[in-house]
Amino acid sequence: MADEIEQAAATPEEIPDRRLALMFACAHPAIEKGMRAPLILQTILGLTAIDIAGAFLIPPATMGQRLVRAKSRIKDTGIPFRVPEREELPERLDAVLNAIYAAYSKGWAEVGDDGTPPLADEAIWLGRLIVSLLPEEPEAKGMLALMLYTEARRAARRDPSGAYVPLEEQDVSLWDDTQIELAEQLLREASAGGSSGRYQIEAAIQSAHVVRRVTGHTNWPAIVKLYEHLLVLTHSPVVALNRTVALAEIEGPDAALPVLEELAGDRRMASYQPYWAARGHLFAAAGRKDEAHEALTVAAGLSTDPAVRQYLQKRLEALNDG
Repeated sequence: MADEIEQAAATPEEIPDRRLALMFACAHPAIEKGMRAPLILQTILGLTAIDIAGAFLIPPATMGQRLVRAKSRIKDTGIPFRVPEREELPERLDAVLNAIYAAYSKGWAEVGDDGTPPLADEAIWLGRLIVSLLPEEPEAKGMLALMLYTEARRAARRDPSGAYVPLEEQDVSLWDDTQIELAEQLLREASAGGSSGRYQIEAAIQSAHVVRRVTGHTNWPAIVKLYEHLLVLTHSPVVALNRTVALAEIEGPDAALPVLEELAGDRRMASYQPYWAARGHLFAAAGRKDEAHEALTVAAGLSTDPAVRQYLQKRLEALNDG
């Protein structure tokens, strides 16, 4: 596939960035839908199968096998690898957006000493290019808004000592007003452009969190409703988990835990660190210390960020002392 990429890269095109042009080339509609974004992430953005697997809640070995099969099918069936024409871009957009946001999520997990890590910065840059290239596409604006809302909080997610600070404890005065204002503008434009898709809804959830800057309180009822809408659209266990955590903020842990238990049978949750962290948080809030200890121990073990792991270990210590 490397030869095909080189040939496509040498082809003049109207897309104003070579990497973005190649991402659209990788999103050919003849390629299996679920493999378009992973192929983009590996072949164009250089992520490993392990990184890609984490973004899609798939075991690394399985993702590696799927990537090999997808490349073999491209070769065997002669799927043309070329930069698409301008009118072909909308049908390929979803895969490109999914790849860019997965790359941003990987970059968000990194801590840069001098601001935004390169991968997250590149994802935002590519998001801006897509919006300028396809200004009539509301989901492109929704995805860029989502990244900007999230990036606006980067300075608040660590305290001066480098310790992890969860969203609900962050100092909102450290959030970047410029990025938030641009995100709000993009979300308004996206909402006016047609029916809401995944990224617009996720951006709207982040906008609801931003309300805390003004009122001092998070708009949890609005967040729960938005997650419900998103769950109908995506059927994602991650969305179901986030909705459950938000529900606990309104109705308490005892109301949320039965919903959380329904996710326990989903094998994808077994290695998903936020699931175990949420279990630990809700069990602790419900006074069920033994179950909280077990869940937080698993969450700490699954954490790849040392600051998050240390935060969870302090939660465990507090349980033992309490």
